[in-house]
Amino acid sequence: MAYATLLSGDPYATYRQIDVVGRTAEAQGPGLVQLLYEELVSALRAAAWAVENNQLRTKSERITRATAILFALESGLDFERGGEVSNTLARLYAGIRRTVVDASVGIDPRPFRAAADSLSEIAEAWRTARAA
Repeated sequence: MAYATLLSGDPYATYRQIDVVGRTAEAQGPGLVQLLYEELVSALRAAAWAVENNQLRTKSERITRATAILFALESGLDFERGGEVSNTLARLYAGIRRTVVDASVGIDPRPFRAAADSLSEIAEAWRTARAA
């Protein structure tokens, strides 16, 4: 039970981790991408909240999570089949990652919210495409 023991200090974090692991295990292809977007937007919004509430540990955790998800999304791009769409998404991910890293040393929540808002639009497009 080392897995649960590591997370037992924060019940909410434990629940979120188990929830994400469970949903990720079942998701594939577009479903996994949609899940990553949802988690990324959530992490960015939580980082903004943490900045506003001077919760430095939470801010750091959420920024780390957002950055890792951005890398995961970028590494999943298929430049051969995706063409210009993949190139555009790679530039978007790199730009948002740069924004997040730059904002991580400051005390302004707006860059995190702006990034989350931009990504929410893409997440909604994924949701719509999957529903069709």
